[in-house]
Amino acid sequence: MSTAVLRQHAEHQYAEELDQLRRLDQRQRPANWQLSPWAVVTYLIGGTLDNGFVVSPKYIGERRLMEIAVATIATDRALLLFGVPGTAKSWVSEHMTAAISGDSTLLVQGTAGTSEEQIRYGWNYAQLLAHGPSQAALVPSPLMNAMRLGKIARIEELTRIPADVQDALITVLSEKTLPIPELGSEVQATRGFSVIATANNRDKGVNELSSALKRRFNTVILPVPSSEQDEIAIVTKRVGEMGVALDLPAEPPALQEVARVVRIFRELRNGMTEDGKAKLKSPTATLSTAEVISVINNGMALAGHFGDGVLRPADMAAGMIGAIVKDPVQDQVVWNEYLETVVKERSEWKDLYRAFRDHA
Repeated sequence: MSTAVLRQHAEHQYAEELDQLRRLDQRQRPANWQLSPWAVVTYLIGGTLDNGFVVSPKYIGERRLMEIAVATIATDRALLLFGVPGTAKSWVSEHMTAAISGDSTLLVQGTAGTSEEQIRYGWNYAQLLAHGPSQAALVPSPLMNAMRLGKIARIEELTRIPADVQDALITVLSEKTLPIPELGSEVQATRGFSVIATANNRDKGVNELSSALKRRFNTVILPVPSSEQDEIAIVTKRVGEMGVALDLPAEPPALQEVARVVRIFRELRNGMTEDGKAKLKSPTATLSTAEVISVINNGMALAGHFGDGVLRPADMAAGMIGAIVKDPVQDQVVWNEYLETVVKERSEWKDLYRAFRDHA
């Protein structure tokens, strides 16, 4: 895989870990799985193998959630990863698929413009006009390819897809077959085929899933990190990985800076200070863990390219305000109140307060 690729697929970026797991994995594997369910969860959660090799955690959270998700794929049900933005739904989907199928690229990106052809199949219109419907004219979708190969298809943002297009999945998920009436044939799913879909409950323009489609999915809700320490660990890990991938000329951020950004986002998100002593107003912004990572990475780029390479509050201030203040009227009031009643009153946060005031 070329080092010039901005973001490698999970199966390439973590190829060594997957290879080590395959070598040592003696447990039963479902048909066409690269690893056993136990090894897939170990890949996701991390751990030390019998030979001393350390597998890095991809998901920091409750192990049981990952066990339930992986067990679902080992049955004949599809998996829906559901939660607020920034809870690692797409990340978990990609890594699960990489570990199970060895290929995370069979992907349908859901949007308001996603058509039924993108779910099922399309046509090469030059071939279709010249020779009529034929296998040569057929353009398979990622879902059809996954059925043929016995792999997992990923559908991102399922609830952004129009409801009538969503329902094209019902036959595939219930009958494990995809009819092609133009050819008088069908594609039957090979063992190992399944679907992992993601959806969030904060998206405007969401299309509710029909009850018939909901029944075809087992839903696993991915929560926001339960503790501040978990969120700090997630942010520190991802910031370090992305800093290397982007070749940012800045030092890894001090744990203190990461902790302060995480605390601000958590307090505003939860509507309460971390010690539980004061209630706060929450802005309209999501304030997800993913946005914390983005703010710190942006600060590292500023520090590296326009500073001395050391991340400081001034490097993060603009990015943080931009992430928090989405509504220039309502959110600005919430932010100013938090700044004056919480940030200003913390003696160890004076530098942070000054940086925010300078950007006011």
